[in-house]
Amino acid sequence: MSEAPTDPARGLRSEWIIGGLVAGLVLAAGLVLAAAIYLGGQQRQVLRNSPAGLDGLQIWLNSEGVATQSFSGGWLMQAESVGLLIVPIYDSDLGNDRVAPRTKDELLLQQDEYDLFANALRDKAEASPTLVVLPKWRSGMRLTGLAHPVLTLERRRVRDVLRDLVVGVAGEVQFAPRAFTDFPTQDGRRARIYAAQTLSSRACKPVIGNKEAMLLGRCRLQGAPTTELLVLADPDLLNNHGLRLGDNAHIVRDLIQGEAGGKTVTIDYAPGNWLTSAGAGQIRERSWADLLRFFDPPFLALWIGAGVLLALALWRAARRFGPVAAERLKIEASKAYAMRARARLMRLSDQDGALVAEYARARIAASAARKVGPAEARRYGQRETFLGFVTRRNPKRAGELRAALAAIDALPPRVPGREAIAHVTAIEQVLEHIINDT
Repeated sequence: MSEAPTDPARGLRSEWIIGGLVAGLVLAAGLVLAAAIYLGGQQRQVLRNSPAGLDGLQIWLNSEGVATQSFSGGWLMQAESVGLLIVPIYDSDLGNDRVAPRTKDELLLQQDEYDLFANALRDKAEASPTLVVLPKWRSGMRLTGLAHPVLTLERRRVRDVLRDLVVGVAGEVQFAPRAFTDFPTQDGRRARIYAAQTLSSRACKPVIGNKEAMLLGRCRLQGAPTTELLVLADPDLLNNHGLRLGDNAHIVRDLIQGEAGGKTVTIDYAPGNWLTSAGAGQIRERSWADLLRFFDPPFLALWIGAGVLLALALWRAARRFGPVAAERLKIEASKAYAMRARARLMRLSDQDGALVAEYARARIAASAARKVGPAEARRYGQRETFLGFVTRRNPKRAGELRAALAAIDALPPRVPGREAIAHVTAIEQVLEHIINDT
């Protein structure tokens, strides 16, 4: 029983299917990363507009003549142009990634809105005058719009954030025992805070409050003791929820205006540090780290997809064409000699019709090799198999080829040379169209 010839289109179709699946996976990975970046940006935008956000502060300061902008990252910003960098912290664990909530209750009691890291915060504080706003509220305060003591963060977690940023381990965070607490300022105003969160640390000097209960302190930075930063223990002094209480709005305006020194105030929501110094470019313009950033997400998924596609292409090429075998070369050479000898005998015996038929068979085999590869030419070089292949690809050309072959089959062994050349030209034209058909 003879083995049924393998369909050449099936191999090509499988190749396209595999390539399409890989391309689809790469595209899906890119879309997932893009969606994650977009959703992360949207989450920060929602947070800015919520009671825990600082959009109200930006509007208020701009209306009072203090140039203020929000920043979420994406481009470098000159540190020298920033008068005061306000960095609200919405992460109570600066060393680890947050765990996504799985239920509504977990979402309401979630203590981290998005990930921040202590190194990035310290870099910002070293690059520019910085006001760091410690976290206080869980996600439930943002989602429900209700500020209730049950929705405050664990004191231990806020204390850990303070110790990641401020020199010394004597820092402590405490909550006031009463609902509202007033903090007098030097100009006679009073900052009013609900469920006040305060800090005490030997590394901080009180700006608002006292050493035992500081609402705002000037502290020494962890890792750079000569650098000072402002630490606001309770975000309700300037967030959308608490800015309207007491004299908070006027206290914050005067404080920030004095610290900024006439320069722009930037409310920085970016997880990373995008500040750059004007002199940094003169010292170091490029390094290998700049090149390695092209291999970080989301580019990493594209590189992996390109590598998979390259490996697939190399595997398919090796399987389709295969290595050059010495035995095959000897067989092909002997076949070529035999065909040439047979053609010469037919020509000498004036059998041009039979010679055209042999030529047509040889040209079909060569065309099959060019179309599906030398490794598969033996299977697809048969006349009917090749006709079936062409029929599925281009029925019109298949009809022309079938007609040309039928005309050659009808030729007697002896025909005039001009007629034989006409048939050769006809089949050559059809095969040329088939080979070049995309």
